[in-house]
Amino acid sequence: MTPARPARPGRRPRRFDRIPIWFTGSLLGIALLMIVGLLGLIMARGLGTFWPWPLWEVSVADGTRYLGLVHRTELIPQPAERSESPARRTLYRIGNRDVYGLDFVWVDDAQITHRTRPTEAVVLERLEWGPFYGFVQSVRTPIQAVQDDPARRWETLRRELPPARRRARAIRYIERRVVGNINTAMERHRLALRRLELRHALANPLGQAQQRRHEAAIADLNARYARVAADLRAKRQEDAQSRAVFASIDGHVIDLPMSAIVRVYRPNRLSVPGRVGVYLDRLREFVFDPPREANSEGGVAPAIFGTVMMTLLMSLVVVPLGILAALYLHEYARQGWLVSSVRIAVNNLAGVPSIVFGVFGLGFFCYFLGGTIDHLWFPERLPTPTFGGGGILWASLTLALLTVPVVIVATEEALAAVPNGLREASLACGATKFQTIWRVVLPSAVPGVLTGTILAMARGAGEVAPLMITGVVKLAPDLPIDQVAPFLHLERKFMHLGFHIYDVGFQSPNVEASKAMVYMTTLLLLGVVVCLNLAAMQIRGRLRAKLGGGDV
Repeated sequence: MTPARPARPGRRPRRFDRIPIWFTGSLLGIALLMIVGLLGLIMARGLGTFWPWPLWEVSVADGTRYLGLVHRTELIPQPAERSESPARRTLYRIGNRDVYGLDFVWVDDAQITHRTRPTEAVVLERLEWGPFYGFVQSVRTPIQAVQDDPARRWETLRRELPPARRRARAIRYIERRVVGNINTAMERHRLALRRLELRHALANPLGQAQQRRHEAAIADLNARYARVAADLRAKRQEDAQSRAVFASIDGHVIDLPMSAIVRVYRPNRLSVPGRVGVYLDRLREFVFDPPREANSEGGVAPAIFGTVMMTLLMSLVVVPLGILAALYLHEYARQGWLVSSVRIAVNNLAGVPSIVFGVFGLGFFCYFLGGTIDHLWFPERLPTPTFGGGGILWASLTLALLTVPVVIVATEEALAAVPNGLREASLACGATKFQTIWRVVLPSAVPGVLTGTILAMARGAGEVAPLMITGVVKLAPDLPIDQVAPFLHLERKFMHLGFHIYDVGFQSPNVEASKAMVYMTTLLLLGVVVCLNLAAMQIRGRLRAKLGGGDV
């Protein structure tokens, strides 16, 4: 055991030497409690969104009746000179935006004369206009119309909903896949004709033959589109024959096809397993379905896909670039004022506001590089840009520039932690410098390099400002990957969970109804970042155990 170094005579202890360990431990505990508390708040506000709460029928002293969910309760502010106990008011979500023009209403608890939970009240989740709270009035099918018995109306509605959903999926398949493929093929032939025109090839016999071939293909596609459109009209007419009529608490009636119903249930008659089933189904919809109603309802599947794909593309670019830069600075460059200046510049890049990187990415990647690609390889598409606008490729490259200082610094620290004796032993055995770096230094520094990658992924996945001007959009129905060649479309715009939070929280026309979606999307973004980091940490741990680089 090495003896402690004796203090020099006359040396006064530093101020920070007297800080007790319990003080620093307490600060760490407080920080951890704040993080756990924030996560708990997000989970409580987010996960409770999808629970099927009961519907309340409320009668007010002026004769008005409401049917809705209890959103929150608060105290009514009272003047300081009044001594009576403070009154309370409740915010009810009454839905039916197409009927009332608003989703929420405040009701003073003192004005309530009657409050009950009607057993036949239903929650109707539909494709448009948000939820509807009311009662089933009638159900019409091609073979019958049920109006008299509430139990029969409900059973008929539940029985007819699965076929209606299958018809809706068939119609969406024709609209998106079949019609979409026809439009894609027609666009490809149209661009080929435009390409022949730009190359002045229509004057020679070969160009004219190609023109006739493309025009014949377009005519065949138009005939096929006419047949598909007729089939689509027939399916829509068949779908319109199955309808349901609902009435609100004050008698307003809506009539809509069953295919427009996303979900319908009677919350006041649900058992605990039934509530759990509705909750899990709504949670599944949030994770795997696309959004609807200005992103305030539905799911966030395209945003999850865009976030993960953008983060992976950014990592594929930033890791080689950061490693090569760090290798040159640490292993090859002659140390001096120039290398020191470069290191200072790299460290300063980490403090540049992210929006500056976004403006650079817009100017260099989107306008200059993308515009050049369009003029060289896609002139027939102009003036509509292909790569000259925002896209997931340019957004990933912009974030790669934003996070490359993190990888460079972490990689340099990992390379500096490799003992020089390993380098000298490898060189003494006759290995070249490149062989020494490739087979000795880099394997020992891989865990540290992956640490920098983890930090870069965590920062890049949460950035929003650069993405707003380099490719992210409010709604992107077409994913960057599909069955159309070349299958990976890096020029397409995409959705991102971070931008989705901003859009729903600050740009939604119905802010109060969107608060729960903000918490749930935040929780999902944290989960995506944690999963990506855990995967990288698992790889780092295995490499550390395999290579024996536990201290690097």
